[in-house]
Amino acid sequence: MKRVLIITYYWPPGGGAGVQRWLKFVKYLRDFGWEPVIYTPENPEYPETDHSLLRDVPENLEIWKTPIREPYAAYKKLMGRKKDEKINAAFLSEKKNNPVLETLSVWIRGNFFIPDARKFWIRPSVKYLAKRLQTNPPDLIISTGPPHSMHLIAKPLASALKIPWIADFRDPWTNIDFYRDLRLTRSSDRRHHALERDVLQKADEVTVISDTMADDFRKLWPRKYTVITNGYDAADLPPVQTIVPDRKFTIAHIGTLVSTRNPLTLWEALQQLITSEDDFRNDLEIKLIGKVDYTVTESLRSFGLEPYVTRTNYLPHDEVVSCQIASRVLLLIINNTPNAGMILTGKFFEYLAARRPILCLGPERGDAARILHETRSGLLAGFGDTETMKKHVLTFYRQYQSGVRNSQPEGIEKYERRYLTGRLAALMDQLVVGKE
Repeated sequence: MKRVLIITYYWPPGGGAGVQRWLKFVKYLRDFGWEPVIYTPENPEYPETDHSLLRDVPENLEIWKTPIREPYAAYKKLMGRKKDEKINAAFLSEKKNNPVLETLSVWIRGNFFIPDARKFWIRPSVKYLAKRLQTNPPDLIISTGPPHSMHLIAKPLASALKIPWIADFRDPWTNIDFYRDLRLTRSSDRRHHALERDVLQKADEVTVISDTMADDFRKLWPRKYTVITNGYDAADLPPVQTIVPDRKFTIAHIGTLVSTRNPLTLWEALQQLITSEDDFRNDLEIKLIGKVDYTVTESLRSFGLEPYVTRTNYLPHDEVVSCQIASRVLLLIINNTPNAGMILTGKFFEYLAARRPILCLGPERGDAARILHETRSGLLAGFGDTETMKKHVLTFYRQYQSGVRNSQPEGIEKYERRYLTGRLAALMDQLVVGKE
C-alpha cells in the first residue's frame, strides 16, 4: 500500500457537506492501493455533529490530531452568544443580529484572519507533521479546503520533504460567494489573492469540483486543473421499496438555506398556486431539513407560506437519505451570486441517486443546469422567472396526482463515490510515478 496524508479540518463526528467528500474518498482508497492517514484538529468548531458518519471510517485508520486555537469564543462573547452555541458557516444567521456588531465581526474576520479563522493552526501543524513525517514520510500529501489554511500547512511540508502534493478545492477561494461580504481592505484582498496564486502555482495537482470552477481558477493561474465532482455513495441507499412515500405533495430542501439561497421566485410561484388551485393548497408541504437564515423565514412569512412549512434543524446523514427518497420533489437552489455558474453542491448528486424529480432554481448555463439536462433528472427555472417556476411545480404536481413518483436519471453512475475514488487514485498514482 502507498500512503497518503490527508489534511482536513472537517472529519466525523463533524456533520454537513464539508465532511462527505473526503470521508467517502477515504472509505474506498484502500480498494485502489492507497492507505490514507488523516490529520485533523482535536477540538474543532463544527456547525453540526453527525455520529452516523463514523460508520464510514475504515477500520484501523490512522488519525492524527492536535489542538487548534480558534477565535470563536471571542466572537460569541462579542455577539452575546452562549459558549456552547454552534457557529454557522457562510454567514448564515438564524436570528437577526445587531448590525453594528455583525459588521465589526465580519471586518475583523476578513482582515485579521487570513486566509481564515484556522490560521493559528498552520505553524504548529507544520512543526508537528515535519517531525512526525521525517522518519516515515508518506508517498503523497493532500490538503482540502475550505478552510484554505489546510493548503498552507501542506505547502511547506511538500516542499521540505519533496513529496507530491494535491490541493483540493471543494469551494473557490477569492471567488467564493461571500468573499465580497468580508469587507476587506485593499491590502487584505491582495494578501488573499497572493496566497491563492501561490497554492495554485506550487501544488503538483489541483483538483476542483466543477468545470466552471476549473475555468475560473485558470484565469487566476494558467495550469491543468482536474475536475473530480462530488457524488453519491450507492452503499448509503436503502431499498426503495422499504421507504414509504410522503402522503402530501412535499417539496424538500436538504441543507442550509443561506440568504443568497432564498428562493423568492419559488415562494412567489407557490403563493400564486395556493391562491388559484384548491387541491394544491390542500396537498402542499414544504420540507426544510437544515438550518435556515432568518431572511428566508421572513420571506416565507411575507408570502403566507408558513402554514405549509415543516422544519427540521438537522438530520443524521442516514436519515437524510431516506427523507430524500420519501419526498415527492427535491429542491435544489443555486446561490444567487456572481459565481452561481460554478456552484455544484454535494447534495445534488445524492438527489440524483434518490431518483426523485429535482426542481432547480439557478442559472440556465451553469454546471448544475448542464448535469440536470444530461441526466434528465429534473427541471430548472432561472432566477426571477416566476412563470416558468410555476409551470414546473404544476408539472410535478400533476405527476403526483396521477401517481407518477420516480424520475429516471440517465448516466449517473459516473458520480458514484467508489468510481470517483478510482479516478482520484489514478491521479495519485501518476503523481507518485512521476516523482520517482
